Amino acid sequence: MISLKVPGRICFFGDHQDYLGLPVIAGTINRFLYLEANPINPTNFQLELSDTQQSYSLDLSFPLSQKPKNYFESGLQYLQNKGAGFSQGYAIRIWSEIPIKAGLSSSSALVVAWLRFLLEAQEDIPFPNSETLGHWAYEVEVLAFEQPGGLMDQYTIAQGGLLYIDTDSQQSHPLPLPNFHWVVAESGIEKKTLEVLKNAKEWQQKAIATVSQIAPNFDLKKSTPNDYNQFLEALPKFLHDHWYACLHNYAITLDARTAFFYNPNPEVLGSLMQAHQEILATKIQNTPPALVAMIEAAQVAGAYGSKIIGSGGGGCLVALVESATKQTVIEAFLAHGAKTAYEVTITPIHESQ
Repeated sequence: MISLKVPGRICFFGDHQDYLGLPVIAGTINRFLYLEANPINPTNFQLELSDTQQSYSLDLSFPLSQKPKNYFESGLQYLQNKGAGFSQGYAIRIWSEIPIKAGLSSSSALVVAWLRFLLEAQEDIPFPNSETLGHWAYEVEVLAFEQPGGLMDQYTIAQGGLLYIDTDSQQSHPLPLPNFHWVVAESGIEKKTLEVLKNAKEWQQKAIATVSQIAPNFDLKKSTPNDYNQFLEALPKFLHDHWYACLHNYAITLDARTAFFYNPNPEVLGSLMQAHQEILATKIQNTPPALVAMIEAAQVAGAYGSKIIGSGGGGCLVALVESATKQTVIEAFLAHGAKTAYEVTITPIHESQ
């Protein structure tokens, strides 16, 4: 039998930055997706997804020339292309504590779990390190289907812990785990991943490309918020907000990295989180009014900071709280329409291996 679990993830800083090659700060949490596989005689994979009541039967030799229709096919095809062979069939059950389409990366957790299972079910290629596994998952989930997302989700889930990820170099750096309290609220409003991602990515990239035409030596990774006004007149008005977002969110992420390393003060990080959320809501415009009301309620209830998680349009929220206000913040989320709210912890690296 093969049995494994894979965590969900929260992006704390750097939302809508990974597809620009800018850094993010994300961490895995103690909400898991589980996979259990038992050998069977038929030479195929029989999958049961308990949460969605879906089932699949997958031939062990998926045609390499055929375009995959789902993550199970793309993952199998990807490893076959790397030389993996499969001869043993399995009955596979997958279930999860991670809410679907809510911003906690349920799909990336599924892809990482699937790749880990496939790697354990074959003996032809060695098991990669966690960073490489994250990159493989990114190719299987995003590149195989020409999706607009970045690599934050797959890298974070494959490695675990609290990470500063330089998405340009694709290098990850563990951050110290602060002794903080985090509350997650599930809004009950389905997020709009592709719609929000497509617009935010396209408009930020257009703004950067326009500036680069005017100033060929412009380097986004060396930029500061002061560059906003310097190039503003050269940009069409509809790109102003997204130009502001990419510069200021980058600066906030760098400040948050410094705070995690040298001054893990919840008031400092909560203030940075709130500044990040303000940009997401007013510039990227990824936070519906109902979620804005929940965030404001959390602040009134005593949260240091609160923000939307993931691409936006709906989904989950996270709040940084102190022990004394944890329950009050949970109750505030629920009173303002959240489907459920609960405390989470950031898992250390070894729990996601």
